[in-house]
Amino acid sequence: MKKPPPDIRRVGLIGHSEKVADTDTVAHAARRIRAARREVWADAATAAAARIQTRVAPDAPAVARAVDLLLVFGGDGTMLRVAREVAGAHTPLLGVNLGGLGFLTAVPANELDHALEQIWDGHYSLESRALLESLAQTNGRTLRATALNDIVISRGVVSRLIQLDVDVDGEPLTRYRGDGLIISSPTGSTAYSLAAGGALVAPSAEVFALTPICPHTLTNRSLIVPLRSIIRVRAISPRPSTILSADGQMLSELDAGDVVTVRRSRRAVRLVQLGHRSFFEALRQKLHWRGAYV
Repeated sequence: MKKPPPDIRRVGLIGHSEKVADTDTVAHAARRIRAARREVWADAATAAAARIQTRVAPDAPAVARAVDLLLVFGGDGTMLRVAREVAGAHTPLLGVNLGGLGFLTAVPANELDHALEQIWDGHYSLESRALLESLAQTNGRTLRATALNDIVISRGVVSRLIQLDVDVDGEPLTRYRGDGLIISSPTGSTAYSLAAGGALVAPSAEVFALTPICPHTLTNRSLIVPLRSIIRVRAISPRPSTILSADGQMLSELDAGDVVTVRRSRRAVRLVQLGHRSFFEALRQKLHWRGAYV
């Protein structure tokens, strides 16, 4: 956890341009930021959708380079997209939740005014989140991808088990037989990995989670390995059985013998954490955890 910078003078707005319902919240944010005598920026698509007159940059990376803080309006899908696009930038992101569950979006839309006041007063911190990097050799091509949540190798349109040989740091681990394998970052432990029975991991933990999807061998369980590890996955099943995706975005079909290498990226993203919020509070609220004293 790092201390915040002394002041934020320029704020960028990025939204989901296809969601008309989001535009009122974006326009309201622009008004509140100007009222606080801060400068407002937006990417071209967000400015057009919200019909706001402001400084405009062509895309999210350009906005990130121009501002001290980036507000991202939408759900976790929008946050994942923006995080990938601005990966490596020092500009912190604050997610404003306009969707459903929202582990990455820290602020509900109806609490945005209070959140901005906290930021102007410096009552926040910055949390660095690790990114994953995948390198795949397939069909004579080299595919590179970055993900905040996870890299997934899973079965495609054919409804049958696939087989994946996995090694960690050069040592054979196992051959998975099932619907696939999720390799998640600590941030991604609350996403697909959680739905597949993986462990919840605190965002600051320096680990990967390897979670099999519907494994045929019941003893195959989610495995935690150090984040410095290099994970190699070799597809055994031929096309079109196996597909590769990053943060839910399909990258390619894999053929038998194709290898995917996953490691920690040299780049990272920084997320804003408001003073009264924590990962454990998010678990209690969003997963409806309850406890009792005995």
